Amino acid sequence: MHDADILVSGAGPAGLAAAAAFGTAGFRTVLVDPAPPVTDEDAVDADLRTTAILQPGADLLTRAGAWDRLAPHATPLQVMRIVDAGPDGTVRTTRDFDAADISELPFGWNLPNWLIRRELVARLAELPAVDFRPGTATLRVTARDSAAIAALSDGSSLRLRLLVAADGRDSPVRRALGIGAATRRYGQKALAFAVTHPIPHDNVSTEIHREGGPFTLVPLPDRDGRPCSAVVWMDRGAETLRRAALPPAAFEAEATVRSCHLFGPLTLVTRRMVWPIISQTAERLTAPRVALMAEAAHVVPPIGAQGLNMSLADLRALLDLAVSAPDRLGDAAMLAAYRRTRQADVALRVNGIDLLNRASMLGLPEWQALRARALAAMHDAGPVRRALMKAGLGLA
Repeated sequence: MHDADILVSGAGPAGLAAAAAFGTAGFRTVLVDPAPPVTDEDAVDADLRTTAILQPGADLLTRAGAWDRLAPHATPLQVMRIVDAGPDGTVRTTRDFDAADISELPFGWNLPNWLIRRELVARLAELPAVDFRPGTATLRVTARDSAAIAALSDGSSLRLRLLVAADGRDSPVRRALGIGAATRRYGQKALAFAVTHPIPHDNVSTEIHREGGPFTLVPLPDRDGRPCSAVVWMDRGAETLRRAALPPAAFEAEATVRSCHLFGPLTLVTRRMVWPIISQTAERLTAPRVALMAEAAHVVPPIGAQGLNMSLADLRALLDLAVSAPDRLGDAAMLAAYRRTRQADVALRVNGIDLLNRASMLGLPEWQALRARALAAMHDAGPVRRALMKAGLGLA
């Protein structure tokens, strides 16, 4: 006898989406996280980063009954613009990757992370199959062929058909199961913030490569009557921490220079968040009755909108397997199929983004020139360009 079909451990955007998807499909689902989701932009702990949800991710969230809630707040991303700049900040190469080449839809839609949490929490409240326990941690896990047993901080112990670990890059569930992770460190940190600017973004996401890491502006709705973008600025750790401590006016001046003045003077409109950049892959994606997904399974630098979209691809694989054979939920055959479905794609994307990030960090002029030529070559051959865009979306 099982106390629930599924326990989802971790209530970040991926875990919330998982609980919504499984609950919508009718599985008795428990969702736990030691920290209740922060769903207010003005809260001290609000996650002010944004996420571009690509087409397949939006389809998955539709299946979870959540996309209709999110879509009114989303900014379409029609063009991905890659800019390569020289050591002095001069733009040398610009290439546009337009979603119209492969689809009638935009590549995706940009949303603030705190708002994704708010709307997913609201969706869970509509689902009688979901028992959401914010403020509850997974303390211990016993993985057996017959069931996963989870001891929770609220004093309960649940016997489960499937435990889904979506509890972050330092996953307590992964550690409890003795599953290691291979980690690559770059000496980089990222700054995330939002700016307004006088020149409209026209629904173009702009990724500027110079040295140290990319500087990416992703469209947001207008703010106070001015065009607005979310920014992720990756650079060496010491430089990032120095910039994070600058007075706003000095910071805005440096950010404007780093943006190659493409949008005019940038005006900071949110606080600045700093987080470390790593790549990480779990040694394995499963244990008996347990599936790892999202950052418990893989972490990538914020390039190409892959992070949460890889997590939603994990969820789609698990959901498809669960719905196609509900009686096999969590058994060895289902988990083997999950590994086959996701392992190669995860490895390809983690290694590909690692390569892109290392290329973006290059500071020597000859290497920067080579990077610019590679960008032009990938864009200017039509079949190659379309194949890359489909692969980035997960449609290839």
